[in-house]
Amino acid sequence: MFNERIYNFSAGPSMLPLPVLERAAKEMLNYGGSGMSVMEMSHRSKVYAKIFADTKEKFRAIMQIPENYEILFLQGGASTQFSAIPLNLMGLTGKADYALTGNFSTAAWKEAKRYGDAAVACSSEDTNHNYIPEALSVREDASYFYYCSNNTIYGTQWKSVPEVGDIPIVCDMSSDICSKPVDVSKYGVIYAGAQKNLAPAGLTIVIVRKDLLGHAMPQTPMMLDWKIQADNDSMKNTPPCWCIYVLGLVCDWLEEMGGLAGIQKVNEMKAKMLYDVLEQTEIFTCHAQKAARSDMNVTFRTASSELDALFVSQAAEAGMSNLKGHRMTGGMRASIYNAMPVEGVEKLCDFISDFDKNNR
Repeated sequence: MFNERIYNFSAGPSMLPLPVLERAAKEMLNYGGSGMSVMEMSHRSKVYAKIFADTKEKFRAIMQIPENYEILFLQGGASTQFSAIPLNLMGLTGKADYALTGNFSTAAWKEAKRYGDAAVACSSEDTNHNYIPEALSVREDASYFYYCSNNTIYGTQWKSVPEVGDIPIVCDMSSDICSKPVDVSKYGVIYAGAQKNLAPAGLTIVIVRKDLLGHAMPQTPMMLDWKIQADNDSMKNTPPCWCIYVLGLVCDWLEEMGGLAGIQKVNEMKAKMLYDVLEQTEIFTCHAQKAARSDMNVTFRTASSELDALFVSQAAEAGMSNLKGHRMTGGMRASIYNAMPVEGVEKLCDFISDFDKNNR
């Protein structure tokens, strides 16, 4: 039944690992002999309670999350956390500093300004976000420093954790979480929408250091207060049950791939293959500067929008979909998250080489 599947280079929602889809399909109608699908279960039932607890344990293990961090499985998408972050943390000093390296970090900063003194620590807007700034301007009394580790639209990625002293670091890892090992202890908060590397759309994961809980502003809505969510083990209301279940399957798959160190090797190999081919062509150029190029989202273009459109169209006919670039950058974008197999990148590389030769 899967011989008609294509290579889906969508930036999100994106591919899920084929073994995960096959297992979910096998368990769809009757999970574990319960006579029910996971989608039909009460989140308070014993069967689902075990799924939830096991998934949380697997996720903590795969990311090596210390015990002094809470893991929250929430809804509302990563963009809801643009509000939740200042509402939970800005009250510490009334100030926060943001690195603006793309669309989503800029949107988060604009939202934070509604709740306090949100300043710009750095920006790459001057060259349409094609690099990661080296210099940061971070205030000593900032409640937190915020950045987005991988910029999906522009194809740039931070290669190291910013140095900001003792100021809590808040990081949006939506598009590169679990693509490589991360030292969680360097962060105050890590959050991510799950629909790129972890699960279907609908689940947002927040990893928050416990000492940062309990500082929410008085006007914080109940469902955005991290402490309330932590006290209720993410079940203040019905959680995204199916997505959490699939996250557990993805964690199992990652373990089989050698954990995050294992998947990092594969991801770096895929990215190198693709960038090397693009460098060897005559008609393609990459949007991101070399030092900042993302291993997850490869952005590139030809010299004309007409040729870009032809590339996207012919690629789709060849079984490679969703390669059109975002409207803010144009051109093409190949999202090669964890689930994109090496074979998919190899096929794209061959297609790029042939297209280059045929359209010079």
